[in-house]
Amino acid sequence: MTEHTHNPHEKLEKNVGLLAVAIALAVSFGGLAEIVPLMFQAEAIKPLPGVKPYPALELAGRDIYIREGCYNCHSQMVRTLRFETERYGHYSLAGESVYDRPFQWGSKRTGPDLARVGGRYSDDWHRVHLNNPRDVVPESNMPSFPWLNKNMVDGATVQAHMRALQRLGDPYTDADIKGAPEAVAGKTEMDALVAYLQGLGKHAPRTP
Repeated sequence: MTEHTHNPHEKLEKNVGLLAVAIALAVSFGGLAEIVPLMFQAEAIKPLPGVKPYPALELAGRDIYIREGCYNCHSQMVRTLRFETERYGHYSLAGESVYDRPFQWGSKRTGPDLARVGGRYSDDWHRVHLNNPRDVVPESNMPSFPWLNKNMVDGATVQAHMRALQRLGDPYTDADIKGAPEAVAGKTEMDALVAYLQGLGKHAPRTP
């Protein structure tokens, strides 16, 4: 009778708890291998020329964009593939997203990528599109957001957000933060979201 020996792989595969720990460790090390080098690359953390923290109204619009789940259908990352750059423009660079917390790169594209949408359409087009997308894109399956026309931007909330970002290192001045309520006074959430969309990609390199 021969003694049956268990190799390490077999033991790991039969122990669910141990296998889960091993998987978690493997994923953690893989993530660290990708993230740590970026911490030491200046070009990955240095803003592109002209890129600054979001002004109060655009920051409010970004918060609304996230709240309404726009990132579930729209990415903000143009890949380096030719068919992507021909459609959207210059591929995305890390220096564009320095002040994005969290970043909106995404991978889901039920709708088009929005990394370069700033300036592509007028403010009025965006308002009509957000109010009822089918008025400008008949085949669109995007939901409507008519309540944005009625909801007003809360200046105190924007101010608190800017103060928190300042603590995290974003170069907001005390004057920027103090002036936030006035900057968004009388503005609707529609105004804020349109301002955010119009700012996307405005400092990106231009593709000839």
